[in-house]
Amino acid sequence: MINDLAKIRNIGISAHIDSGKTTLSERILFYTKRIHKISEVKGKDGAGATMDFMELEKERGITIQSAATYTSWSDHHINLIDTPGHVDFTIEVERSLRVLDGAVLVLCGVAGVQSQSLTVDRQMRRYKVPRLAFVNKLDRSGANPRRVTEQLRDKLAHNAVMMQIPIGVEADHAGVVDLVTMEAVRFEGEQGETIVRGPIPAELQDEAQVAREAMLDAVSMFSDELTEAILEGTVREELIHDAVRRGTLSRELTPVFMGSAYKNKGVQLLLDAVIRYLPNPTEVENTAVDLSADEAPIVLSSDPQKPAVSLAFKLEEGRYGQLTYTRVYQGTLAKGGTIVNSRTRRKHKVGRLVRMHADSMEDIESAGAGDIVALFGIECASGDTFTDGTVEVAMSSMHVPAPVVSIAIKPKDNKASDNMGKALGRFVREDPTFRAHVDPESNETIISGMGELHLDVYIERMKREYKVEVATGAPQVAYRETISQKAEFSYTHKKQTGGSGQYGKVAGYIEPLPEGDDRVFEFVNDIRGGAIPTEYIPAVEKGFASALEKGRLIGFPTIGVRVVVNDGQSHAVDSSEMAFVSAARGAFRSCYGAAKPIILEPVMKLAVEGPAEFQGAVLKTIMQRRGTVIGTTEEAGFCRVEAEVPLAEMFGYATDLRSQTQGKAEFTMEFARYLPCPSEATKELLEKYADRRKIEDE
Repeated sequence: MINDLAKIRNIGISAHIDSGKTTLSERILFYTKRIHKISEVKGKDGAGATMDFMELEKERGITIQSAATYTSWSDHHINLIDTPGHVDFTIEVERSLRVLDGAVLVLCGVAGVQSQSLTVDRQMRRYKVPRLAFVNKLDRSGANPRRVTEQLRDKLAHNAVMMQIPIGVEADHAGVVDLVTMEAVRFEGEQGETIVRGPIPAELQDEAQVAREAMLDAVSMFSDELTEAILEGTVREELIHDAVRRGTLSRELTPVFMGSAYKNKGVQLLLDAVIRYLPNPTEVENTAVDLSADEAPIVLSSDPQKPAVSLAFKLEEGRYGQLTYTRVYQGTLAKGGTIVNSRTRRKHKVGRLVRMHADSMEDIESAGAGDIVALFGIECASGDTFTDGTVEVAMSSMHVPAPVVSIAIKPKDNKASDNMGKALGRFVREDPTFRAHVDPESNETIISGMGELHLDVYIERMKREYKVEVATGAPQVAYRETISQKAEFSYTHKKQTGGSGQYGKVAGYIEPLPEGDDRVFEFVNDIRGGAIPTEYIPAVEKGFASALEKGRLIGFPTIGVRVVVNDGQSHAVDSSEMAFVSAARGAFRSCYGAAKPIILEPVMKLAVEGPAEFQGAVLKTIMQRRGTVIGTTEEAGFCRVEAEVPLAEMFGYATDLRSQTQGKAEFTMEFARYLPCPSEATKELLEKYADRRKIEDE
């Protein structure tokens, strides 16, 4: 167990796709001597990067799941999590950032701040994660770290400060000038492992002086001592480091480092910065709610002697059973000890405790506050809190976005049904953004996720890991229904079939929730004088909630509805909970048409980037898909088009974009919001639903 918490760093590496996160992680592991050979993401040796251990990741050259490892640098223990860049796997970034204390935001030196950089930055803000920026790929043609730093300021509103300037860029990139020590740093040896410090080249002297003054000016805002030293001309390195650390921890300063991970330049200095400027576990405030005191917020202390509190943030089905990745926030987890799940109140014995290194692991006896480890054989859900049983607390869980794409799947071979069930059960447990259910009407198995790639990966994994080949239907969009005006209801449910009957009457109105209120449903009990006895009110709410699950226009859930019940009637003998559930369902059915329901469709935020000469072709692909262009920018021969496009129009977009731009443009998209469907599309959806109902009735 690591006792000195000041020597722990829990960090993540996040960025847009293809910014070089995994390549950077590989170098970090190499320089810290965790691995002895560098393997590239798409290397000729076919081994793939250490952190992309899944076969599919190696083949596609992308990171699909976050991978955890640990290493050490300058006598400090670093828990490192490499996260995927593709937006379809955004839950992996969410859950990693939820448990990390600091992060490295990697940016491409050529493309700069890209669409997914914005998403990752938003996620870092959500979990209040201090970060460093690393401008990568300075060896590439068109690289410009100054422009990227400007973009950090303009597009992400960071107080970004360059801590280094490059010694040459593109093919001439040879190293960096450290603005704190005012030395030129070069990385020599076959794999850049030898750091050579020397005087700044004459042609960079002036530029380095100006950049240092700008850096000192920005960081002195966080230290009066440094300000005084600047005035007196007695600036020392420690004063600068201290000021940068304060600024970083307060999340008011983003120090910018640079280099080329692929060419083995700049990584060791970034590691020094991780140790110097990112927080240790005691410097981050972690809160939980006290379940024994009406969920009052409490601050957890990173003290290994206090009652244990840990959060399960990721589940993975391994060769030896379920593996639960856990961050310990307070107290100590020990092998052989007992832990209690705060949600289920079930006790579990900690049989095996391990520290992860990509897909291999090392058994340990105990883990203290601040550490990230994994438990074996503990049944739980992602986001569960474990305690030692002496306290009743729960940590807040992570943000889980709702799935937007669904497809129907069917095993090609009937014998494979059991395995398909096992595979789906596992994937649903591991990934909260992946859902599976059986449609009660069509009896088809429907899987839902964040995008086509997300679902493709799971279908491929079913084939490889469970030997299940499935036939897939056309992708379905997660439409929603809502109402557009107020409508009143007064409905009596009455049934007499011998013996005691069923009686319940409800009256009131439904109306749309105000714009911007993203709740599914609000129930308002406005009953006066006990017209409906209090014990039946929950049944009325339950009835309305179940009626909303399936809209009456095209069978999708209804959202954004306020139900106000202000009158009703009960019968001393015939009223029951079941009668009021039925009455509420009937009431909703009776007034839904009068509330002028409409269909809502998911609209995606799309960003396309590629050579400027294809801007016209890109715009054409967007206009053909009912898209609305929000903005276009052009810089250094590259253009970027941002738009909002209905998801229904985006299937097969990758192929179309590729053919229109000779494969030179790439796109990312993520869910933006729900908007009313245009009348033409509504008509088409209504007809399709009517046809489906007709077939089912036959």
